[in-house]
Amino acid sequence: MQIRYHNVHETRSFVATVLGEQISLGRSSACDLVLKSPFVCSEAAVLRRRAGAWTLQVLNQNGCVLDNVEIGSGKTVSLAANATFRLFPYEFTLDPDDSTELTDDDIWNDLENRSLELVRRMHIALLEQMNVAAMQSDQMNEEYLLRIERNLEVIAKECGIADIENADLMLHLAGHCVRGELIDETLRFVESSKRSAFEKDSVWSRLYSGNPTLERELQRLQKSVASTLTLVEEVQLTQRMKQIDTGFRAAWKQVSPSVLDTTILYLCLRQLKKQIKDIVFGYGPLEDLLRLPTITEIMVVGSDRIFVERDGVIENSGRRFVSDNVTLAVIERIVSKVGRRIDKSQPVADARLSDGSRVNAVMSPIALDGPLLTVRKFPTSRITITELVEDRKSLTSAAAAFLQACVTGKKNILISGGTGTGKTTMLNCLADFIPDKERIVTIEDTAELQIEKRHVARMETKPANVEGNGQYEIADLVRNALRMRPDRVVVGECRGREALWMLQAMNTGHDGSLTTIHANSARDVILRLEVMVQSAADLPVDSIHRQISSAVDLVVQLERQRNGRRVVSEITEILPSREKNSAVRIRQIFRRDSDGELMPTGQLPSFMQQLLDRGLLNLETFYL
Repeated sequence: MQIRYHNVHETRSFVATVLGEQISLGRSSACDLVLKSPFVCSEAAVLRRRAGAWTLQVLNQNGCVLDNVEIGSGKTVSLAANATFRLFPYEFTLDPDDSTELTDDDIWNDLENRSLELVRRMHIALLEQMNVAAMQSDQMNEEYLLRIERNLEVIAKECGIADIENADLMLHLAGHCVRGELIDETLRFVESSKRSAFEKDSVWSRLYSGNPTLERELQRLQKSVASTLTLVEEVQLTQRMKQIDTGFRAAWKQVSPSVLDTTILYLCLRQLKKQIKDIVFGYGPLEDLLRLPTITEIMVVGSDRIFVERDGVIENSGRRFVSDNVTLAVIERIVSKVGRRIDKSQPVADARLSDGSRVNAVMSPIALDGPLLTVRKFPTSRITITELVEDRKSLTSAAAAFLQACVTGKKNILISGGTGTGKTTMLNCLADFIPDKERIVTIEDTAELQIEKRHVARMETKPANVEGNGQYEIADLVRNALRMRPDRVVVGECRGREALWMLQAMNTGHDGSLTTIHANSARDVILRLEVMVQSAADLPVDSIHRQISSAVDLVVQLERQRNGRRVVSEITEILPSREKNSAVRIRQIFRRDSDGELMPTGQLPSFMQQLLDRGLLNLETFYL
């Protein structure tokens, strides 16, 4: 059915297509039609269809107006075709014509909404029966988890999951169960994928009420779907995941008619148990997203919108939390694991997950429309410079050879770019060229570098405690690193007053240091460094320029193209000033031409002879 509605105080109107025999209207994100007004109750009204006719149950405390007649809260009235009613400040007109053919996406979204509502009701019922929220992971045992699963089976049946009118919902949930197992098998199948913290090795994520016979049937269905998708012929992890994402619905529709009702009910209950245990003990709807190697970033906006980034492109995942409270519980679970806190007095927190993924969380009163969560995922397999050259075409072999010579030759390098351009990935790749015998000190706000060397001393910032004491910022750690006898100082990101100490480190014998910085070009890097140094000390601009030109040798500029591909856009040398008061000069060594190819400009760096004399580079390689 279509519902046309508008706020009487606004000129815009909306049309919503809603499915099902029961439609809820209200301010809560759990409602089928969400009304964003403080004058509307969390659940203001419910539309129900019985024997082809629609009724309206009024729940709003302000009542409802139907055909100029006021309907009090708690009353239920019949609706004529094309009826118009008002729940202040909204006015609604029904279009009950069901002749419009529903698309597969319409049906899928309706089933997703129904399954989410079922999970919400089961979660509430479980909390009423068992104090699972207070249970710590180290207190859980097989008997306790088995009791949870048995209770969930009873709750699901009490909620009517096994009723005949929910047959389509059971089949939908059974499909999700098969898809989840197919993804698990794919992650195990591809040998190149490293085991992550989100593979099913947690105590609570295992199934303790499994039926061996039906588990074998699940494996058979999984193989049947895999065969339909021709996954058996694909060994590359990324391609297998894409095939599952794009083709599973059609494959499941082809396989599912042969599945027995008892198997469907078992798989349906199995999926519901997993979802609710993920909410109670894990990361809720994020649990599966965190394990998918094709997703590089997860962005939660409130409880009802979860966006993901795949191949540099942001899209809506279609997943939701059951409520803002569950979203906050997951955020607090993440933050508390690394000894940090988030509450109304400290509504912003940075943290990391157990696999190194970086997390930023924001809650009320700063976040206006519900909690905000951003997860920059830790890659399941470490990216190398060879992969950047051959597979991702981020840079050429000539540019890679030049950068390798610069790192080995202990040139100070800044990696610059916007958000999500791959700065940390490039930093990891360049760090591979540091000789094993050297001592590396790394400093990060949130640890995410993957430097696989024998002698690495890692440090991470620490926020202030409840009393406001004990804070250690990047600037403090850079200053301390100079007392640790480093051969190289690597700072994950330079974005504040630590820039002054970083430049001093580069100027006091710690050559070969690496860091990243947010800037749109090599010229902008100079301007950014000016501002950051001045935030730490009141120095004249010409003095800062002399510091920069004597400390920084090279800027590697990254950009993300419209298609999401991350590339090196230019490699630029920072040149010493010719005169005392002159500005910093730059010289482009590589840049992308009109065809988008990263090519040498023909200008050689001032330190080129040093690289040639040490045998780190030859001109033939440079111009390949």
